[in-house]
Amino acid sequence: MTTDPELIDGFVAEGLAVNTVCRILQIPRSSYYRAKQGPVTSVRTESASDLELLEHIKQIKLRFPAWGYRRVRALLKKRLKTRLNRKRIYRLMKHFTLLVDVKHYKAKRTPQTTKPRATRKNQWWGTDMTKFYVNTVGWVYLMIVLDWYSRKIIGFSFGRKPDTNLWLEALHMAVENECPLGSRVYGISLMSDNGSQPTSGKYEKELETLGISHATTSYSNPKGNAETERVIRTIKEDAIWPYEFDTITEALEVITQQIMFYNTEYPHSALGELSPIEFEQLTSRQEPVNQAA
Repeated sequence: MTTDPELIDGFVAEGLAVNTVCRILQIPRSSYYRAKQGPVTSVRTESASDLELLEHIKQIKLRFPAWGYRRVRALLKKRLKTRLNRKRIYRLMKHFTLLVDVKHYKAKRTPQTTKPRATRKNQWWGTDMTKFYVNTVGWVYLMIVLDWYSRKIIGFSFGRKPDTNLWLEALHMAVENECPLGSRVYGISLMSDNGSQPTSGKYEKELETLGISHATTSYSNPKGNAETERVIRTIKEDAIWPYEFDTITEALEVITQQIMFYNTEYPHSALGELSPIEFEQLTSRQEPVNQAA
């Protein structure tokens, strides 16, 4: 039954108690009193500091629309060099509809398979490929090589053909960037999927020449290369999906800039909101494991 305060007031005027009338009409008393007050308009006047902070939030969201309030807060703390309450950021983003929809997934039970974990730099690398569309040429492929320990993208390559050469190009960049003493002295292991390129004779031979041990993900271990796949998703969310590329040059520029930002500034939750390079600087005193090689 509808909550009509005038109807209830009429019964009350006849000498009935509000409790009795609400019980007879099967209406909660709180609904009656709320209706008596009329519509409540909640107008919040933001402070000058909140409005200034909101502009910083909007700038970040304009560049990274897929970011939630936690990552926005982490980057703001770095840039503004001040402490920021997460509830404050959440309130502002919610009030101005800047939050992202949270997807809830049903838990999946999969067989547990032992997975290696990196405890130092240049111990475990991961490599994987994704593709995106460029209007003038069609599908373009992006390869990355990731250091699992620091989550740093240490090698990447672009190409129109997803062949073994594209995989090798990213691998060679990683070796050149991260192995000043030569790759054989660091005891590197590389994780990839079971695709035709990383399991080809040409790729395997090059890994053997470089002294890099090769492992591939198993069918019962879908998270075997999860670190690399998650970083690829981050690149797609921040530098591919928000854009519509007309040329490869344009795509190369945007994605390269994003990879540089990711390595130097991206507040990574797995690294305590440090960027990969910041984390590396704190834990970089790592010596080669095989000086005699």
